[in-house]
Amino acid sequence: MKTIRNYVDGKWIESETERFLDVENPSTGEILAQLPISTKEEIDFAVASAKSAFLKWRELPVTERAKYLFRLKILLEQHFDEIARITTMENGKTLSEAKGDTKRLLENVDAAMGVPSLIQGKILLNIAHHIDEYFVREPLGVFVNISPFNFPGMIPFWFLPTAVACGNTFIVKQSSETPLTMTRIFELIDAAGFPPGVLNLIQGNREIGDYLIEHPDIRGICSVTSTPVAEHIYAKGASCGKRLCCQAGAKNFLVVMEDAVLSKAVPNIISSVFGNAGERCLAGTNIVAVGNVYDKLLRKILKSCSEIKVGYGLEPDITMGPVISQKAKTRIENYIQTGIDEGAQLLMDGRNIKVKKHPNGHYLGPTIFTDVDLKMKIAQEEIFGPIMAVIKVQTLEEAIEMLNEGSEFGNAATIYTSSGKSAQKFANEVNCGNIGINIGVVAPIALFPFAGKKKSFFGTLHGQLPDALDFFTDKKVVITRWW
Repeated sequence: MKTIRNYVDGKWIESETERFLDVENPSTGEILAQLPISTKEEIDFAVASAKSAFLKWRELPVTERAKYLFRLKILLEQHFDEIARITTMENGKTLSEAKGDTKRLLENVDAAMGVPSLIQGKILLNIAHHIDEYFVREPLGVFVNISPFNFPGMIPFWFLPTAVACGNTFIVKQSSETPLTMTRIFELIDAAGFPPGVLNLIQGNREIGDYLIEHPDIRGICSVTSTPVAEHIYAKGASCGKRLCCQAGAKNFLVVMEDAVLSKAVPNIISSVFGNAGERCLAGTNIVAVGNVYDKLLRKILKSCSEIKVGYGLEPDITMGPVISQKAKTRIENYIQTGIDEGAQLLMDGRNIKVKKHPNGHYLGPTIFTDVDLKMKIAQEEIFGPIMAVIKVQTLEEAIEMLNEGSEFGNAATIYTSSGKSAQKFANEVNCGNIGINIGVVAPIALFPFAGKKKSFFGTLHGQLPDALDFFTDKKVVITRWW
């Protein structure tokens, strides 16, 4: 049995803890490794190492810092398939989905290699007689990333490359459910030759995250979690004076107009709702059918769902994997029962799915509810599973009001239409951070911030560039006069 280690001060270190968690393959039930719940002394050592490394790392020319990222990128590309395979094994998503995650990871490294030009300050001569003024960007210190299970490689890289390119040092606290992907990536970080202490990996549970948030030598926290956890991190972090970027949960609406091209829209909807088994903050969940499109849309959705093949994502032709754990499966099944109890019509029941080759996997099939009222829990709460709720409205105005006033979340929303007028109205009026026009998964590339509003985000600066540049630096203003 493999025991995962911490990576601190440029070395792999066995934890001295007596507490461990199992890391499970959710597709098979196989235990892949044991994860230590690191001790407070081990966390203190990691923070001290990062703090010490910061003093020299910040002084290294930014072009030299970028060269380390270039070396890392080459290694990541060489091990691309291996990283994706590990992600599938510990997370359950299909191999093609895992490759998509790994590609996005690389894009963020690419973007951060542009920091030497992006980090430049600004100067204005003669603001007054013989007086010049300029500002420079300075790194801040040690940052911590608290990451979720659903994108174990990609999400830390929304932050990590930019943080270190700007001159900060960085600690990753990965999800205890999916630590193997980042462990392999840190082996490549080690091979890339980063100076000791610049990048560190700490294993543990939520308790470890709390200790990191409170640590006096941590300057900022960047996290991607559910909304309740994000609120907790934001409140605790603010009370400790931290710089904070807390991406949070979602309940995303996909609005289908009568003029939508259903032959293209429906496959896109299916991918949005059931891709990654619905375990992503950009997953579509509430499908809003406008006007007379309802019946035709529903027939096409049911036909497409019948073609989804559930199983182990490393096997050929599988289009949907399991959910992350038995605990998650039970929670999602409880939501299905809640939907029935609330009066929604269960048109397709994913609880009946069986994968004979892997009876111990945590599988659910596509689940579809109709006759859904917006006040129902299945329409309001983030389920994080393969459940679709279909809602019927008469007009686009009604749909927009539903999105803006009927949901506490504001992560993503999409409209399917052939009308530029409808698309423009939707983009202008919907109060969400990421808007899709005939795009069901509105995932910004590395050069655009991963936006979010309302209870889908806590902070002022989002993950990815250009926001990350401001998050990981502070501006120092200098005003000069020479007599």
